[in-house]
Amino acid sequence: MFGSIAGRAAIVTGGTKGIGKGIARCLVRAGVNVVVTGRQEDDAKAVTAELNAIGGGTVVYVLGDVASQPDCSRIAQRCVSEFGGIDIVAANAGIFPAADLATMSEADMDLVFNTNIKGTLLTVQACLEQLKASGHGRVILTSSITGPITGFPGWSHYGASKAAQLGYMRTAAIELAPHAITVNAVLPGNIATEGLAGMGPEYRAGMEAAIPQRRLGDVDDIGNAVLFFASDEAAYITGQALVVDGGQILPESQAALDAMG
Repeated sequence: MFGSIAGRAAIVTGGTKGIGKGIARCLVRAGVNVVVTGRQEDDAKAVTAELNAIGGGTVVYVLGDVASQPDCSRIAQRCVSEFGGIDIVAANAGIFPAADLATMSEADMDLVFNTNIKGTLLTVQACLEQLKASGHGRVILTSSITGPITGFPGWSHYGASKAAQLGYMRTAAIELAPHAITVNAVLPGNIATEGLAGMGPEYRAGMEAAIPQRRLGDVDDIGNAVLFFASDEAAYITGQALVVDGGQILPESQAALDAMG
């Protein structure tokens, strides 16, 4: 039986849609008060209203860019002013525009690295003093199987940024351990999000065929993993990466999937 973390305060970057929304929803159900961040006010207003209707924790939003140090500071300050501190940071904001190696521009690289890795560092840095004061600070990064474990054409910059998050995680976990702060990462596989619907049923079926469980993950599958890392029961786990992918990385070849029948 897990102890309650109700009443604690969390920041979920990129929390207005997709995986970030799922993370925020799982935290709210557990009674955690949450600041969600994003760039589009309509999305932020909609998710705030939806999650506040659940009951449990309270949700507010802050518009901002995690690649901006002033914005990250403002996000942290809002969490403190609304909820009295910061206990949990879910550094989830990320982008994944495709670009092949031959044509990838410096601007393409900067865009991905600024959001995915610089944004992670700035977010955590802005929250450090409050996490130290918490006594049970939790940092959970949303990385990916792409980069740390697998690859996909067109995503070399994305994959590099997601692998970089894990390098950051290991050293940050050591530095912050004396302050009772844990730093861990969740590595999603293929997860069903709002954008998938527009890709069509054939695209989805192809994705599902590559997963031993024969289904895509739900955003709550990632949210529940984050919730575990945020718990007191996970206090002795730090610097670890948890793959949540329905077995996607396990087959050594297509033949292994075909042999399932």
